[in-house]
Amino acid sequence: MAIKLVAIDLDDTLLDSGLQIAPSCLEAIRRVQELGIKVTLATGRMYRSALPYARQIKADLPLITYQGALVKNSLSGEVLYHRPVPQELALEIMEYFRQARVHYHTYLDDELYLESLTEEGRAYANMARVEPRIVPDLMEAVRQAPPLKIMAITENERALLDMEVELKSRYSKQLNITRSKPYFLEVMDQSANKGQALQVVAEHFDIDRKEVLAVGDSYNDLAMIEWAGIGVAMGNARDVVKDAADYVTSSNDEAGVAEALHRFILDKY
Repeated sequence: MAIKLVAIDLDDTLLDSGLQIAPSCLEAIRRVQELGIKVTLATGRMYRSALPYARQIKADLPLITYQGALVKNSLSGEVLYHRPVPQELALEIMEYFRQARVHYHTYLDDELYLESLTEEGRAYANMARVEPRIVPDLMEAVRQAPPLKIMAITENERALLDMEVELKSRYSKQLNITRSKPYFLEVMDQSANKGQALQVVAEHFDIDRKEVLAVGDSYNDLAMIEWAGIGVAMGNARDVVKDAADYVTSSNDEAGVAEALHRFILDKY
């Protein structure tokens, strides 16, 4: 079946190491869109952080953000899917990270919330290109409204893996716990993942899953790569993602997205 919808991850997929979109990727996306094929972004980033890239590729349709916790139209602002973390569970997760003495932050009303501007928090805010909101007590902020996501950051990858295993053993039936980078551990509601969010977007446009192409690189992309009719892993992807994919393209620094779009769409016309 012909592809009608393309979902592309941002970091380490569409974006190169300099957080830029290669000209060849922009050109391939433009040509795909001219064929009437819809192209959207599927990212762990905040909506406001993904929006500039959506505008750059002229993707005026629902964006998958916060690992699938929020699907919101980049033009109209219409929300198709919203799955925040239940407050009590969010408080338990934050207390767990606090006891572990790792940096953690959360997101409320599409804003990045921190208790203090740690080195990890500053680096993350710079990458996301958002101004963080500093509050005296993150838990008190979450008691006012449920967050879309909670993230812990540490360069101690072994410690992060141990935390991931422990949290999954406790909360696997209630929460989606995944890594987007080796040092990012992210916690969302169980129904917040890129696969379910991509299904919402496809059904919104009455598109069959066999007509969907998904491209990603990391653990948080597995759900959408496995759900889509064609799942593509980047050359720089984790081995488990490559194993789950139908095709492995070039790396993000070699315009792998453009290669995939040519192989599965443009070269067929």
